[in-house]
Order: sequence, then structure tokens, then C-alpha cells
Amino acid sequence: MGERKAMLVLHGKQALNEDVRAAVTAVRERGWHLDVRLTWEAGDAQRLVGEALQAGYSHIVAGGGDGTLRDVAEAMGFARTEASLVLLPLGTANDFAKAAGVPLEPAEALALLDQPPCPIDLGRVGDQLFLNMATGGFGSQVTANTSEDLKKVIGAAAYLFTGLSRFSELQAASVELQGPDFHWQGDLLALGIGNGRQAGGGHVLCPEALADDGLLDIGILPAPQEMVGALRDLLAGEGLFVRARLPWVEIKSSQGLDINLDGEPLQADSLRFEAMPAALRVHLPAHSALLSRPG
Repeated sequence: MGERKAMLVLHGKQALNEDVRAAVTAVRERGWHLDVRLTWEAGDAQRLVGEALQAGYSHIVAGGGDGTLRDVAEAMGFARTEASLVLLPLGTANDFAKAAGVPLEPAEALALLDQPPCPIDLGRVGDQLFLNMATGGFGSQVTANTSEDLKKVIGAAAYLFTGLSRFSELQAASVELQGPDFHWQGDLLALGIGNGRQAGGGHVLCPEALADDGLLDIGILPAPQEMVGALRDLLAGEGLFVRARLPWVEIKSSQGLDINLDGEPLQADSLRFEAMPAALRVHLPAHSALLSRPG
């Protein structure tokens, strides 16, 4: 594969983004062969990744929100490719990118093409892969119920606003989690299974997670009697959490599980999550907080 041949898989809503256009031009002026393809509907990102790999592109850039980044990372993970991924975060939350220290300015993000890639893990549940985090409980309800219009107006603060406005609907979920030398059963308000550290526009559920340690971080916020304080702790990302770091974890709930997987809803009575070590090569800043071996 050519060393300086890249394809940008760009969410269709970003087609007229002038900052992205200028950043692409700057990359080309540095000697990169960078082609741009737009997504239009579900499945486009996976198809475009397949076409890029078949055509011999050595680098793929995922441009869009957390869902687009996950779709591209998943497709590359399943392909078991040696091609590397650059993240161009253009969404409202940009949770994985922020935790990893990826710049939010398009030109600075695309400059990571010139940084060497490093292997990171992916999470797997069933036949799906995820880059950042699976969440359950109230945190996933907030993410699912935050409107696109509200996010356009007030950005990531929309998640906080939605959480406060839906306080009266706050309900605990009764679950059982089982992993190597780990067992927890009870009612929870929030659950994070993280390859990254935060979800839902900045809720830090797994503050010590590393993306290259071959493990998933587990963050459980048990449901206490005093719901107001628990909601405040959830939104602040602190206090009360039960934590573990595991290669896999199984979750069961007689009431059924509502999981948010990097923005995608997932429902089941039982699920098994596992880490896929070094499943993807990604260009991250040299001193990214998600790397156990910075630089």
C-alpha cells in the first residue's frame, strides 16, 4: 500500500464544512493523496471502508460524530487490516476524541496523519465492535433522548439539560455483572463499559480507562436512596462508583437491558462484552491519556 494514500469517509452533513475543505487542501499540499467520500445512509461507512481497503489505501480518516467514528473503526476492525485510522471529530459530543486528546480543529486533527499509528483495543459485544464505550442506565437514556435540535443550539450542554429535565423519569435498573474474579448484583443508575473514558457529551464513567491495555474498564453507579445526589454525581462524573478492569464481562437483567453502544441502541436480556486487544492501528497524539505507553 502507498504510504501517503488516504481516504476520508466524511458524514454527509459535513459536505459543506469549509474548515474541513481547507484542512483537506492543506493535507494535499503536504504531498498526501487524500480522496473524500461522503456517507448518505446507514451502511455507507462500512461499504466505503471496504472499497478503500480493496483499492489499497494505507490510511482511512473517519470524519463525523461518535457514530461515524465507530462505524469506520468497526469496519476496519472486522477487516483485520494493517491500514491505520485517523479521527476527524465533527460531532456534538466527540467523547472518544476528547478523552484521547485528538484536536477538534480539522486542520490539527488531519495533521495526525503525519504521526505514527499505535495499536489500540476495540470492544466487542455479539457481532458488533465499539471504539469508545457501552453505557446503560440513566446515562444511556439521556444520550438517547437528547434531541438533535437541542444539540445544535447548545452543544454538549444539551445532555446535561436533558438529564435535569427528565429527572422525574429516573429509574434504576436491576442487573448482574460477572467477570474474572468479579461479581456485582443490584440496582444501578448508570453503567459504563469503556475502552474510552467518557460518554453522553462528557459523562466520565471510566476515568482510568486505557485504549491499549487489552482490558475493558467497568464503571457502575449503584442506585442509592437519595436520587438527587446520585444524579448530581452522575453528571459530575465522580463519587459512589464501583469499578473494575476486565478482559470480559457478562451482564444479565430479567427486565431487559437498554445499552447505548457509541450512540447505537442495543437491547437484550443478557450480553457479553470483551476486549479485542490491538485490533486497530490509530493515529493519536504522542502523549494521549488513553495510551499506556505514550509516545
